[in-house]
Amino acid sequence: MKSTTILIVEDEESLAQVLSYNLQNEGFQVLTAATGTQGLALAQSKQPDLVILDLMLPGLNGLEVCQQLRQNMQTKNLPILMLTARSEESDELSGFMHGADDYVTKPFKFKLLFERIKALLRRHERPQKESNIVTLHNIELDELRHQVTLEDKPIHLTPTEFRLLHFFMNNPGRVYNRQDLMAESIGDETIVLERTIDVHIRSLRTKLESRSDTIETVRGIGYRFKSP
Repeated sequence: MKSTTILIVEDEESLAQVLSYNLQNEGFQVLTAATGTQGLALAQSKQPDLVILDLMLPGLNGLEVCQQLRQNMQTKNLPILMLTARSEESDELSGFMHGADDYVTKPFKFKLLFERIKALLRRHERPQKESNIVTLHNIELDELRHQVTLEDKPIHLTPTEFRLLHFFMNNPGRVYNRQDLMAESIGDETIVLERTIDVHIRSLRTKLESRSDTIETVRGIGYRFKSP
């Protein structure tokens, strides 16, 4: 595997050391931070390829760190894997709402975590297409620039929301179930709650404002993007 840098933001020193040791053995370069503030600063200055982020951190918590990374132009597309002891369904949904790409609960097996890391890195390394702009219902999506505008007004989406909207806009009129949408936007290698996709849909509709009705609910099946 090529040299890739992973930032671990974890206040439990023993866990951070174990993760760092195992990831270095797999060929990764590793940075560590023990607080949310330090992790945010390292992510912005060092530009790692992926962040492993705890939720319960001194100073800024993991959700705040994730949100600030998504709002920064330099780090908005940075893959973020939340690694936390908080295993309630509401915690996982909140993590995705704040922009996490994946969510793993403690305790965990390193082999499973490693596969999730590889899956995230693969998704973010997919080659871009030459034809990169799609326009429907006054929504313009530029895949290469990773930008979305609604009636010329920028819309700020998380990477998962962007992939979901991109998939919808390239397949208008067709109905997809939740599993199909999760595979396209989150990844078929990732194990998540089925209703997680509903959270992303709600968030995406909110951000589309006057065009929220372009994402239609098909009862008993899933969702579709309104045809032109």
